[in-house]
Amino acid sequence: MIITLMTVAFLMSAWLTLHLSRPETLFCILDEPNARSLHTHPIPVSGGIAILMAFTLSAFLACWHYVPIPDFFWLCISGLLIAIISFIDDCRHVSALYRLLVHCLATYFLLWQGEFWVTQLILPGMIWTWPPFLKISLSFLFIVWMVNLYNFMDGMDGFAGGMAVFGFGTLAILGGLADHQLFMVINLIVASAAAGFLLFNFPPARVFMGDAGSSSLGFLAAAFSLWGNREGIFPLWIAMLLFSPFIVDASATLLQRLLRGEKIWLAHKTHYYQRLVQLGWGHKRTVLWEYALMAACSFSALLAPLLSTYAQWGLLVAWGFIYFLLMYFVNWLEQQKKNLTNKFIANSEWATRKNFYSS
Repeated sequence: MIITLMTVAFLMSAWLTLHLSRPETLFCILDEPNARSLHTHPIPVSGGIAILMAFTLSAFLACWHYVPIPDFFWLCISGLLIAIISFIDDCRHVSALYRLLVHCLATYFLLWQGEFWVTQLILPGMIWTWPPFLKISLSFLFIVWMVNLYNFMDGMDGFAGGMAVFGFGTLAILGGLADHQLFMVINLIVASAAAGFLLFNFPPARVFMGDAGSSSLGFLAAAFSLWGNREGIFPLWIAMLLFSPFIVDASATLLQRLLRGEKIWLAHKTHYYQRLVQLGWGHKRTVLWEYALMAACSFSALLAPLLSTYAQWGLLVAWGFIYFLLMYFVNWLEQQKKNLTNKFIANSEWATRKNFYSS
């Protein structure tokens, strides 16, 4: 049954991605290049609809076979709200405020029954029970931030789709190791649907997932992370480590833009992955290195539950150091390019003056 559901999700997503991107179809919406874009010509953004349709059908088949979680209905309603507002934004621009309001409404519906709240902060060897206001507010903030950061990070060919394959695929393995069949199957379905889309999104991309895909995947990543934490499959910090290639880049970039006094809701190209592409790495080279980072995070997330408390802390400190080095490396590359550019300009000016006086 599991193989069947994965196959259905993969094939349906691949077929719909190809079919819906054709100009004559209703869902063929073109993404025009803008200030934030790394692409230079219009590309269809119907891939997200394909992922969601494949996931929805396969997930309902899974729930027909397995016992669904009690608040699966609210998960569907919340996901539908985010998909609708995001699809409208793909079709015609929706202001950031209206999108945020709908994201908050969807999050409210998901947390309605209290099933997805983070009631405790669990770190290696430590457990803190949170008071009600923290339990509600931090759970709320986590979901809304994941929805938006996943959307922020969907700016390079094969990037968001690859994160979905690695992220949800690893969540599925963690669910299987904990003998939680439904959690494993639902995550495998998302990973399979994302893989079907990735066939046409890997550099050079023929189709994008659009806001409908990226925001919905961010929502599912948050919801499933909280679901796994609630079921005792893994503590939340392991899920955050798993999705850290997106979380760290988006959060660090947001903080830097805030410190510079920039309007954080406006389009930009200052994420670390965008800066690498603009340095000349290109989409393919950059995304392959990002895949290596995702694979390392996936391995660490699978290894973490087997480690001692001290080893888990060592793992977290090591990853903090790795991300610091990676961000420093990007800054260093930019400085080197700037120095070379200044040197070239200085040499050009000197040559121009020399020729002028020689003549």
